[in-house]
Amino acid sequence: MQVPVFRRIAAEIAARIAAGEPPPGERIMSTRQIMAEYGVAMATATKVITHLREEGLVRAQPGVGTVVAGDTRPTGIGPDRDLVVRTAITIADAEGLPGLSMRRLAGELGIPTMSVYRHVADKEELVLLMMDKVMAANPPPPRLDPARDGWRACVEALARLQWSMYRRHTWLAQAVSFTRPLLAPNAMAHTEWTMRALEGHGLDHNTQFRAAVTVANYVRGTAVNLEDEAQAEQETGLTDTEWMDTQQQRFADALATGKLPLMARFLASDDRELTLDLLLDYGLQRLLDGLETQLSPRAGL
Repeated sequence: MQVPVFRRIAAEIAARIAAGEPPPGERIMSTRQIMAEYGVAMATATKVITHLREEGLVRAQPGVGTVVAGDTRPTGIGPDRDLVVRTAITIADAEGLPGLSMRRLAGELGIPTMSVYRHVADKEELVLLMMDKVMAANPPPPRLDPARDGWRACVEALARLQWSMYRRHTWLAQAVSFTRPLLAPNAMAHTEWTMRALEGHGLDHNTQFRAAVTVANYVRGTAVNLEDEAQAEQETGLTDTEWMDTQQQRFADALATGKLPLMARFLASDDRELTLDLLLDYGLQRLLDGLETQLSPRAGL
C-alpha cells in the first residue's frame, strides 16, 4: 500500500528528531522549508507539521515557531520492539485503535514519545506489527489436514479461529482491510491455508484466492460490530439485552401500525434470540454451502 507523501516526509523528519537533529526546544523545518526541500505544496507541508504535532513530537512556541517537544534523549536501555508491540496491543484491547497514539504508548512504556520511533516508523507500521503478532499467535489449525478432514472442515475451522481472534481483540477487524491490505506475513498465511484447503477441487487460482478472501471478509465484516458493541456498552453501561429492553415501547409503536406483520410475528416468538455469534454461524454455513456448488464432485468430502 502506498504511503501518503506527507506521512513519508513526517517519518523522515521524525527520524531526524530521534537522532537529536534538532534537539528538544529547537525549531524544526517550517512549512516553506518543507515545500522547498521536498517539492510539495503548502497543503502537504501543513499536513506534515500537523501530523508531527498530533503525535506529540513537536509543539508550537509563541514567537519562535514549531519546536521539538520534550526530551527525546533515551532513558536507560529502553524497551525492545516486541515489548512496544505487545504494549500497543494491550492498549488497543482496552481502548480501541482511537485510544492508541504514539504519545499514549510512550506514556505506558515510560519513555519519551520520540523513543517509540526507534522501533516503528509511524502508527501504520505499528498497527501492521500488532496485527501480524496476533495472527502469529493464532496460526491455522495444525491438526487439520484437507486431504484427511475435507476442505469444508478446514475452512470452517479457520473462520472460527479468526472469529475468536476478533472477539479477543475487537480493534483487529478495524485494522484489517481487503481493499488496501497491510502485508502481514502471518495474516497472509491464513489466506494460504484456505487456498490450500480448496486446492485440487476444480477451482482456478483466481477463484481460489477470491473464495479465501470472501470467507475471511465475511468473518471480518461481522466482527466490525464487536468494537462498536463494546464501546456502546462502555458508554451506556447497558448490555445489548438491557438496551433492547429499554426500546420496547419504540418497538411496540412501530409494530402497532400494522405495516410490519412479519417482524411482529418474529418479535412475538419465544425463540427470537439474535446475537453476532448466531449471525456469524448462519452466514458462514450458507457461504460454505454456496462455495460447495463451485467445487468438483469429489470436493464434497
